[in-house]
Amino acid sequence: MARIIETTTKGRRTIKLSTDDILSIVQEYQQLTKGLKYLENIRDILENKIIYIPESN
Repeated sequence: MARIIETTTKGRRTIKLSTDDILSIVQEYQQLTKGLKYLENIRDILENKIIYIPESN
């Protein structure tokens, strides 16, 4: 589970990801971009996709 380490004054967060979190993100990335060859196409797909990471308490 992802864990927030710190929140900056600009609203950005430092988040610690587990190995499983990273593998899950990579797997979803691979599914979304399967067969795409051009960076612009990949950016368009990822810009419109929200990837959720569960947060630990």
